Amino acid sequence: MSIRVHLHVHASDLDKSRDFYARFFGAAPVKEKAGYVKFLPEWAPVNLALSTGGSAGAGAVDHVGVQVDSPASVVEHLARVKASGLAVREEMGVNCCHANQDKFWVRDPDGVEWEVYHLNYDLEDESPALRAPALPMAKDAACCAPSCCSTPALLDTSGAPRI
Repeated sequence: MSIRVHLHVHASDLDKSRDFYARFFGAAPVKEKAGYVKFLPEWAPVNLALSTGGSAGAGAVDHVGVQVDSPASVVEHLARVKASGLAVREEMGVNCCHANQDKFWVRDPDGVEWEVYHLNYDLEDESPALRAPALPMAKDAACCAPSCCSTPALLDTSGAPRI
């Protein structure tokens, strides 16, 4: 697996967006769920997730990120970012976006959320009784947003909440 830039976009019409991106990328989505479509085009290092919903006035871009090739890479980048003094939110072994992931989040000065993550495995059967005992999803309807999988505030490097 190669490193990819991740973009999560809210679509006002998921069917029209699915059709547009399938034609633009020249390939069908790699995953389709109710209210969710994912593209991994072979010719571009991008992971595009489209979903319905989103908060009013938030705009089309939900969040951006970088998909890395191993859990060790997530930990390596997490240590680097923490050492730089940025506030982070860690989510290891979380079920989000129809997959189990190790990730962390940062927020830029304008409020844009970035995630660095590794997709551990897909969740094909998502019945609650069969989910891995990882971090619970806090808001199933808002999956894949920075607050989808946990609700803690960003922490400073000491672990204290950043206000």
